[in-house]
Amino acid sequence: MKISELLKTKEVTISCELFPPKKGSELKKAHELVHEMAKLGPAFISVTYGASGGISEHTVDMANEVQNVNGVPVLAHLTCASSGREKIHQVLGELKERKIENILALRGDIPEDLEFPLPNQYHHANELMEEIKAFGDFCIGGACYPEGHPEAESIEADIDNLKRKVEAGCEFLTTQMFFDNNILYNFLYRALKKNIEVPVIAGIMPVTNAKQIKRITSLSGSILPQRFRAIVERFAENPAALKQAGIAYATDQIIDLIANGVNHVHIYTMNKPDVAGAILKNLSEIC
Repeated sequence: MKISELLKTKEVTISCELFPPKKGSELKKAHELVHEMAKLGPAFISVTYGASGGISEHTVDMANEVQNVNGVPVLAHLTCASSGREKIHQVLGELKERKIENILALRGDIPEDLEFPLPNQYHHANELMEEIKAFGDFCIGGACYPEGHPEAESIEADIDNLKRKVEAGCEFLTTQMFFDNNILYNFLYRALKKNIEVPVIAGIMPVTNAKQIKRITSLSGSILPQRFRAIVERFAENPAALKQAGIAYATDQIIDLIANGVNHVHIYTMNKPDVAGAILKNLSEIC
């Protein structure tokens, strides 16, 4: 099922993200993880391509496990910062062979030890989207940053770049994590002013341990509201309490989003079905 069709409904959808193992020996465990996540009944599951500029050799396998083994629609990530055109075409062929039709097209993090871009690479996500569209009948998604991309000259420049993605064939957008819903509402207003009318899925990160905070602030630059900071400071030394509070905070964000008409939410689960399950349980009568 194409995610663009799924997002046309007025029903609330909750989806989840997984990342594949770094080592092939961990693939069996990853398949078990997919099964546990699938049992929760998400609208779809996304599978990442690689962190910090790396390449995942197991994205296609894990995406196949989600869709063709467990029967849940899958969104396969594909990045171009660390992959040449030949590699991109290879992955597209593998996805097509397995009838995986949803792709989240990203530039991705630029590898620290590689020159970018090389002559055989796509420079930006919109170029990758154009290539995917020409390659086959894929449903193409893209990323957006409610607080602005860290490399963008300005918020307005970032919105202009987002417009290029939509013009290149992007059919829906998934946001980077945010912890203040007003930031998303302001972003949606700015996007509409630029006539960006594709569905936007709100990305929510349940913060359940103190280490996540340092990583979030160093990589994404997300603004952490005082209410969120107070929770972290109060429970940082109590892992069980911080996990419970993080789940509650994410649940509260999602309820507010749904109440204000944002019906599509994506949970960055960090491969933790128990966390995703706890949030979905909290929303059992809402979606």
